[in-house]
Amino acid sequence: MKLLLGTNNKGKVIEIGEVLRGLPVTIMTPDALGIRGDIEETGTTFAENASQKAIYYFEKSRMPTLADDSGIVIDALKGELGLHTRRWGAGPAASDEEWIRTFLDRMKAEENKRARFICSLAHIDDEGKLHIFEGTCEGTITDELEADYLPGLPISACFRPDGHSFVFSALTVDQKNTVSHRGQASQKFARFLRGKMHFDTISA
Repeated sequence: MKLLLGTNNKGKVIEIGEVLRGLPVTIMTPDALGIRGDIEETGTTFAENASQKAIYYFEKSRMPTLADDSGIVIDALKGELGLHTRRWGAGPAASDEEWIRTFLDRMKAEENKRARFICSLAHIDDEGKLHIFEGTCEGTITDELEADYLPGLPISACFRPDGHSFVFSALTVDQKNTVSHRGQASQKFARFLRGKMHFDTISA
């Protein structure tokens, strides 16, 4: 089965791909298919934005599609990040290094370091039906980066999930895929795919 991931964020492709490893799925990206163009995200929730992306890429490719919308909610910066996480601060055109430095500089002035990551995955199957899978993870922001990070995912190096001594990007693959917001949502999607493939096999 070919599956289009509606993102060119290399870090997201890697993380979702890790969870789907072992399934008979070939992951495609918009770049690989020559799909260009920006999507205007007008939703008021992560699920709505993920759905907009999934519909856009499904209509462009006509193949099963999975799209992600995710972000971080910072208790001390209410209403500032969330749906607008990557557009916040230094802005979407900034490098990972520029964005995360602006973020950490701002957080130094805040005593409350509590935060939560939220992820919504929207899947449009080969019949054109929409499915939503979600995950959340509570934790704290560290004062500095404590590990390297995947491209496009700089906050993973300064977010320490509850119950762990290390930031996201310092966890093992299995730990991260169990506890992270995207890992939880991807695991739910993987279970959905396994069930669908099993049903298709029995039906055949």
